[in-house]
Amino acid sequence: MTSTNDIRRSFLDYFEREGHARVPSAPLVPHNDPTLMFVNAGMVPFKNVFTGLEHRDYSTATSSQKCVRAGGKHNDLDNVGYTARHHTFFEMLGNFSFGDYFKDRAIELSWGLVTKEWGIDPKRLLVTVFHEDEQAVELWKKIAGLSDDRIIRIATSDNFWTMGDDGPCGPCSEIFYDHGDHIPGGPPGSPDEDGDRFIEIWNLVFMQYVQAGGKIVGDLPKQSIDTGMGLERISALLQGKHDNYDTDTFQALIDESGVLSGASTGGDNQASHRIIADHLRASGFLVADGVLPANEGRGYVLRRIMRRAMRHAHLLGSKDPLMHRMVPALVSEMGQAHPELIRAQSLIEATLLQEETRFRKTLANGLRLLDEATAEMGAGDTLPGATAFKLYDTYGFPYDLTEDALRGQSIAVDRAGFDAAMAEQKAAARAAWKGSGAKASDDIWFDIAEEVGSTEFTGYTATESDGQVVALVKDGARVEKAEAGDDVVILTNQTPFYGESGGQMGDAGLISDDKGLHAVVADTSKPLGRLHAHQAKVESGAIAVGDTVHLAIDVERRDAIRANHSATHLVHAALRNTLGDHVTQKGSLVAPDRFRFDFSHPSALTPEEIARVEADVNAQIRHNEPVVTRLMTPDDAIAAGAMALFGEKYGDEVRVLSMGRSAQANYSVELCGGTHVNALGDIAIFKIVSESAVSSGVRRIEALTGEAARQWLIQRDEKLREAASVLKAAPDEVPARLSALVEERKRLERELAEAKKALALGGGGGGAPAGPEQVAGVNFIGQVLDGLEPKALRGAIDEAKARVESGVVALVAVNYGRASVAVGVTDDLTGTHSAVDLVKAAVEALGGKGGGGRPDMAQGGGPDGDKGADALAAVKGALEAAKEAA
Repeated sequence: MTSTNDIRRSFLDYFEREGHARVPSAPLVPHNDPTLMFVNAGMVPFKNVFTGLEHRDYSTATSSQKCVRAGGKHNDLDNVGYTARHHTFFEMLGNFSFGDYFKDRAIELSWGLVTKEWGIDPKRLLVTVFHEDEQAVELWKKIAGLSDDRIIRIATSDNFWTMGDDGPCGPCSEIFYDHGDHIPGGPPGSPDEDGDRFIEIWNLVFMQYVQAGGKIVGDLPKQSIDTGMGLERISALLQGKHDNYDTDTFQALIDESGVLSGASTGGDNQASHRIIADHLRASGFLVADGVLPANEGRGYVLRRIMRRAMRHAHLLGSKDPLMHRMVPALVSEMGQAHPELIRAQSLIEATLLQEETRFRKTLANGLRLLDEATAEMGAGDTLPGATAFKLYDTYGFPYDLTEDALRGQSIAVDRAGFDAAMAEQKAAARAAWKGSGAKASDDIWFDIAEEVGSTEFTGYTATESDGQVVALVKDGARVEKAEAGDDVVILTNQTPFYGESGGQMGDAGLISDDKGLHAVVADTSKPLGRLHAHQAKVESGAIAVGDTVHLAIDVERRDAIRANHSATHLVHAALRNTLGDHVTQKGSLVAPDRFRFDFSHPSALTPEEIARVEADVNAQIRHNEPVVTRLMTPDDAIAAGAMALFGEKYGDEVRVLSMGRSAQANYSVELCGGTHVNALGDIAIFKIVSESAVSSGVRRIEALTGEAARQWLIQRDEKLREAASVLKAAPDEVPARLSALVEERKRLERELAEAKKALALGGGGGGAPAGPEQVAGVNFIGQVLDGLEPKALRGAIDEAKARVESGVVALVAVNYGRASVAVGVTDDLTGTHSAVDLVKAAVEALGGKGGGGRPDMAQGGGPDGDKGADALAAVKGALEAAKEAA
């Protein structure tokens, strides 16, 4: 038997031998088409190549493209498991020509592969063509030798492909396989075409014309080819099966489901096992491509897929979570062709386990209440929409799951009633919001969110993508259009731009289109916590609601922010390891050029503690461990040891970031919705540049990473070399030389102070003679000493008192325009004269206030150094007044 992996490989090998570039599958999340929820066809990643917006270094290509059809207008979810060929996830084999070859070569290559390379009996094959495409008819006759009765002309749009009302279009030609008259069904175009006898295996699209407004307006300048062949369908055919679920890949997964659940894989259980196998593939690939379960957008579709499979595991009687245990089988079957499954295996397993553990509680409650609500119902009845909404709103039981659960009983659900109940709840929530005192300026954001829903953030895995403009806000009001020169807030249905939150600054970048729009985004905010508002200036062109635009973030800026954000997590862990578990985050700012981190701690960090934090963080960076993201409930995350970040608002689910390694487990585990590096080595280097107090019990670290840290270190090294040059020493000798210079300066300052004091007291200081004079019957020495340090006054007073033996000494030291004054009174006079009273008189004369000390020694100062003589006169006046009072 030819395996599915062999068939995929042989297809790609065949076209590579025929000169086609082998192109890896693009991720399931499309970044070039905002109207698509997921990539749903092989040509989607090449859309801009076909339209001429993008140019690549090859003109022909082949790929096996991952596709999902489970949301939006391309939704096969409800049929999966109950038919032979419907899947949520599938692979589309294709070959493409971008203005290179056209119909003849495309037909030649396809016919050669299926009949010669794979050996399919040509007598079993027939083709369809668009009824006006006589060129294709003649080529099929010439190249494949098909007779007229095996070339079926189709007049409907089934055989005419368009990319939309505007753009490339052209006729199609499909290859069908006849499984034989023992299977019911007729050829395509017949009344019995819906039977399973004739199965389409390949569709060849001939991009031939240009369409505008839904009408053909001319020929394409470069005619192109786009083909699509479902790997699952062709594998069934080449493996001799009529049902895709009987192929090797599906049978391996179905067998594993049977073993792990303990339920037989046939009979009434068949559909459940098929749903589990199909949905496991879709879930695994979506998680590997960066989609995680959520309550809206792509994450909601993933959750629906997961929960549908998990419900069928419940129906099979599985008592414990099942799907996460099937991931090794999925990786074994498909990991070689898709290594992203191997890289993401642990994340896929953890996400499935978390979702199924949580869902089992919801399922048990919901099914019990659903059984009660339908106890009196029978086939053909309808469950009231209000009941379905209560299950959803109160017990978390999704609408689609209610539909699926009642499908086997042939009970319908009143969708209109459900929608009405949902609308009523929204109206009540709006009224409650308006009555809560929220800012009136937020009303516009509430309107937008209510009308268009939340912005889907694609920036965890992408740095650019297309988006559809859903709203424009200018000068606080909604507008339909903005033009060059306008400052405008742009909102799109999806964006890679991160909106400022959790301390991380919003992204900057560019919004553009192919019509000349060039809008520079300076910042991105996050109104209501669920809209991403791009603060932009339209520099050229125009933008209108409904436009498709290309959004590209400033990647270098984002990379710097990501490095800084991941570093804050490592710093938090390092601080707790160094200082103790009392350390918790009290705030942060994550910018592209730096970050700051506030934390609880009663005292300044010592140099040794700062060094240890730096060493620990840089050690984790050097280990270069990958950063792992999981989705959990807040309670489960915290119970698992995750640290909640300050200022973050948490909903029903949180992203849990694990990074680094320690002896026990991860070095850091925190709840965080920000963007982070893929591996810690991306941070490059970490350097603390300051540590300071913010408030009582709160400290702040400011730090740098990456290139900013390197530049800071370079500048510090340059300063060191400059200092070394001035000192005429080697850089390594600078500390010793500076220490010696400081000691030398201290010695010289002491000697200078002594010399100044000696000079001043000896009468050479420019003041009065050093000898005493008689004032109010006491010996008095008073001098103004220029340049004497204030701290030298006390010693000078003591020396003067010793020399006068009995009396009062007043000395004024003048430095840089300010004056310091000290007054000393010998012990025999402290009963009649207080140094404190005398110094206050001097301080007042100097323009100051106060002054104090002891009766024998007091000191003060004032701002007016020119009033030194007045200060001495004030002391004399106080002595005279004391004598008169006595």
